[in-house]
Amino acid sequence: MADVGILAATKAAEQPVAALLDGPRGPKPVRRFSRSNIIIYGTLFVVALYYALPLYVMIVTSLKGMPEIRVGNIFAPPLEVTFQPWVKAWQEACTGINCDGLSRGFWNSFQILIPSVILSVAIASVNGYALSMWKFRGSEVFFTLLMIGAFIPYQVMLYPIVIMLREAGLYGSLTGLVLVHVAFGMPINTLLFRNYFASIPEELFKAARVDGAGFWAIFFRIMLPMSLPIFVVALIIQVTGIWNDFLFGVTFTSSPERYPMTVQLNNIVNSVQGVKEYNVNMAATLLTGLVPLVIYFASGKLFVRGIAAGAVKG
Repeated sequence: MADVGILAATKAAEQPVAALLDGPRGPKPVRRFSRSNIIIYGTLFVVALYYALPLYVMIVTSLKGMPEIRVGNIFAPPLEVTFQPWVKAWQEACTGINCDGLSRGFWNSFQILIPSVILSVAIASVNGYALSMWKFRGSEVFFTLLMIGAFIPYQVMLYPIVIMLREAGLYGSLTGLVLVHVAFGMPINTLLFRNYFASIPEELFKAARVDGAGFWAIFFRIMLPMSLPIFVVALIIQVTGIWNDFLFGVTFTSSPERYPMTVQLNNIVNSVQGVKEYNVNMAATLLTGLVPLVIYFASGKLFVRGIAAGAVKG
């Protein structure tokens, strides 16, 4: 019996050695510099360069003086870095009859952005929650009509909205512009929230209902804590769309004092008076796009997670 035990132990010890002698098993490791990898990374590099090159030109041009810009080498880094174009774009550039730069339009854009984002995301989240968890008779018809609104060109709706705001006494005010952004942001955000909430296990909802939780208790205590990624997606979509909007800003604001930043940027870039200051134009453009870029880079990972969870399910 002892010999049998020794023989079994010897065979068990020899098995790993035999496995090593036979060589490694499993899939063949992929070479780091294979032909397919070179093609993939090469393509990604070219695409990244294509999108980064204009941004590079804008940054270096905004840091040059006009004598250096007139030399004509737009790709060369600045010989003498100057931030005067940024200062002028912020507080001295003329946007029509006013020469106070983009500072006034910046705060106008903030007054438009904050309530528009809060209202549109809050209402859309409740809509998506109700359409996914508390379906009622005709809910699918309501959702279909809401989605149709997402595909109607904005230009078609301009004149009717102008009439409605005029009759309500809101035309030309920032409040009217906020309501327009809230209405036009509703369809796509409702779709995102509906699909995201539909991906949450229904057992959680049923268990909460059994425990006696109602509509708002389930929403605030169960759904909201699980919904940070999709809220970030809706936030980025709304901030980007509202902050970069030009059409609604120029249509529904009646005076230069209420113009958002994008309308002021258009007035600076397309000014036909005096010398064309390309460094100031580039600095003004970078200042205008700074807020969406900061928000996106600060929450990029959550944005990807929310898109994956809320855009392809439901």
